[in-house]
Amino acid sequence: MARYSIGIDLGTTHSALSYLNLEEGRPRGAGQPMLPIPQLTAPGTLEARQLLPSFLYLPAAQEFPAGALGLPWAKDRGDVVGEFARSHGARVPARLVSSAKSWLSHPGVDRRGRLLPWQAPQEVARVSPLDASARYLAHVKDAWNQSFRDAGAPLEEQDVIVTVPASFDAAARELTLEAAHLAGYPTLTLLEEPQAALYAWIEGAGEAFRKQVGVGDVILVVDVGGGTSDFSLIAVGEQDGEVVLTRVAVGDHILLGGDNMDLALAHFLNARLKEQGRTLDAVQFNGLTYAARQAKEQLFADAALPAAPVAVASRGTALIGGTVKTELSREDLTRLLTDGFFPPAPVTEAPRTARRTGLTQMALPYAQDAGITRHLAAFLTRQARALSSSPDAPVEAGGKAFLHPTAVLFNGGVFKAAALQQRLVEVLDGWLTADGGAPVKVLEGADLDLSVARGAAYYGWVRKGHGLRIRGGTAQAYYVGVETAMPAVPGMEPPVKALCVAPFGMEEGTHADVPPQEFGLVVGEPTRFRFFESSVRRDDKVGDMLEDAEHAEGLEEAAPIETMLPAGPGHAPGQVVPVHLQAAVTEVGTLELRCLETGGAGAWKLELNVRLRE
Repeated sequence: MARYSIGIDLGTTHSALSYLNLEEGRPRGAGQPMLPIPQLTAPGTLEARQLLPSFLYLPAAQEFPAGALGLPWAKDRGDVVGEFARSHGARVPARLVSSAKSWLSHPGVDRRGRLLPWQAPQEVARVSPLDASARYLAHVKDAWNQSFRDAGAPLEEQDVIVTVPASFDAAARELTLEAAHLAGYPTLTLLEEPQAALYAWIEGAGEAFRKQVGVGDVILVVDVGGGTSDFSLIAVGEQDGEVVLTRVAVGDHILLGGDNMDLALAHFLNARLKEQGRTLDAVQFNGLTYAARQAKEQLFADAALPAAPVAVASRGTALIGGTVKTELSREDLTRLLTDGFFPPAPVTEAPRTARRTGLTQMALPYAQDAGITRHLAAFLTRQARALSSSPDAPVEAGGKAFLHPTAVLFNGGVFKAAALQQRLVEVLDGWLTADGGAPVKVLEGADLDLSVARGAAYYGWVRKGHGLRIRGGTAQAYYVGVETAMPAVPGMEPPVKALCVAPFGMEEGTHADVPPQEFGLVVGEPTRFRFFESSVRRDDKVGDMLEDAEHAEGLEEAAPIETMLPAGPGHAPGQVVPVHLQAAVTEVGTLELRCLETGGAGAWKLELNVRLRE
């Protein structure tokens, strides 16, 4: 039996580990303890900090003296993870891996391919997003094992929960599991970050929880971290006299967060320096971005501060003091971040999309519209329509223009800026008032940096049958593509139908047989399976067939699976075997699509990770 429940927040910009001793009984009301993570802050200088920056630096040969990068569990290291990787990498950006989590969720690239640092020169030995994520998880695991070596409690024997964005697709979740396995985690559970944040708030609130939210409330969790904006809706209901929490919806995967804000400030300051006749090169611009983030944090931390200095190391000797200096004023900060990222837009205003050029650089698919409030408006409006058409939904839209939350919980380092919280509440309350609703309650007391890790650790306690458990099953319906049988027509490919194999809300530990119909499965040769998903089609049942998958309303194509299913005894390579289908959502959150031979013993299985929930 595991002694500890370990919660790991594998973040875009920071990672953290919290833990709970399952043998002590009830968890602590003030929040679970955090593991101080040893990391380099300079060559040969080791410090333990609660947050591990999710950055990887790949040094050049002979860049550092032998042993300068050593860690307690590895005296001779060839790379750097954490604070020194971030700070030193800002000066040598061609060797710095950042945003690996965002790349891990990018379906347009080979996420197992060696592509980071992105656009690094030929001499840099690149790593894959999968490998970078595995290195962060390995560092956290080794830090735990170093700290608990005398307690006889290796991480490999504990109950480990790793968090992912609620909006991660099935492929990104599967890759997160794979990264953990590469890092030496034999087993683990995935949990949505917004749910983890709510678990942390519930645990911290204790008995006061029932005084702040009650039956009928709809909690909006707004999670804006370094790389993503994540929205979730959780309904508070009642069953047999007990409070029940049900995750109602999750938003799209939006690459928009604190990193975008730092870049916005850096571009603004760079333009000002150009007007003054000072041109920065690429290395200096990275340093400017790092300095702009520090200035931003200073201004948000001290409301009385009118401006904060920004300094970038000079590349020449002509400038006095060897630095390029400017400043970031509070007026600039408000205009660029508060107004730019949280504009007071009406709820009917959709996110803006720019007209694309024919050629574009391959890079992360950042959101084209920086207005987080517009993305939130689109999410709430879309969910109102979806719930209105679903008679069994735990929340009623009530004919409103958008789904009305009654409470909001903030999460993510961006919201350490009180001004950004205040602006979002002002915008949200304006929408509610105009649509005949009441202002939202803000759920106070969340630790914006540590809540996700703490909530994940607390979730390990909940899984033992204690406290409130958030329900909901799969947050999307899942479909497999089926090629239409038709005669060959010049210039026309057979249309693809979408067969529902897992309906919205399918619970873990359950399975469903697709109603009797026979399909042909290609075995013994490379083939490609297409999958689709929907967060708004709540009434499709197992076996429902959508005639045109590529144009069906509310359907999005997920990353395909390219594989070769073995022919096995009695089947020739390339043979089309008649099968019927069965789908199951396993206890660890994977969707298994089982292809069972009709009238025979053949059986094949495809697996996707679909844990969006508990």
